[in-house]
Amino acid sequence: MLTFSIKHITYLVYSVALVLLIFICSSCGTTRPYTYMQGSFDTAKLSQINLPEPVIRKGDILSIIVYSDNPGATALYNQSVTGGGGGGGAIASAEGGATGSTGGGSTSSGGYFVDENGNIEFQSLGKLHVEGLTRNQLKELLDSKLKEFLKNPYYTIRFVNYHITVLGEVSRPGTISIPGDHINLLETIALAGDMTFYGRRDNVLIIRTNNNKREFARLDVTKPEIMASPYFNLQQNDFIIVEANRKKSVANDQTLLRTIGIATSLLSIFTIIYTIVKQ
Repeated sequence: MLTFSIKHITYLVYSVALVLLIFICSSCGTTRPYTYMQGSFDTAKLSQINLPEPVIRKGDILSIIVYSDNPGATALYNQSVTGGGGGGGAIASAEGGATGSTGGGSTSSGGYFVDENGNIEFQSLGKLHVEGLTRNQLKELLDSKLKEFLKNPYYTIRFVNYHITVLGEVSRPGTISIPGDHINLLETIALAGDMTFYGRRDNVLIIRTNNNKREFARLDVTKPEIMASPYFNLQQNDFIIVEANRKKSVANDQTLLRTIGIATSLLSIFTIIYTIVKQ
């Protein structure tokens, strides 16, 4: 029969307590570095929302639908026609899902591709220079071309390939397709599954291309003031890079040390138990 002395039991309790202490210490810390939008808000300054109008860039794919009061004539200026109605408009293949579009600048998925010179080949109008235009400006350009042939023309224009790329310490890095034309930094981080425990929330890098030049900005998402930044509301093809904080490199080292410490503690427990059993 095994006999446990007070001394043996004390050793056993101390060893178990040591293991528990290691686990508890490893989880200690503050949540402040991981909290978004800390502090007070300057309502007067931050309540004004200035959403930039997206401009057309090289490599964009545009869905352009032309409508008018004379549907027979309107069909000529649309890509693959799926029918009339809705004010006499014909639906482009990018919207209706039809194939075999006849637009010279269209892609296999429909829409007008903006080439390296900033041009599109528009249905029945030929080449149009659209780079740098907003959607309203493109509507004005189409008006100048089509009002002579159509009665009360109007248009639906959207970006088919509007996307943002998120890399680094987020749960789901990659390219995110945006269904609308406006999205901000916090919304994009949420779509990427939020930052990981090791993501630096005080130094998020935004890379943007404007007029063939790259722009760089670093934002601190723990501060409400970022909502006033021109980089808070993102543009198509922006890159977001979330850097790792120092805790990640420390954690890699601590993981090894913690494993060694736990293994040593367990070995001590087993040694004590073995000594007790042997007696």
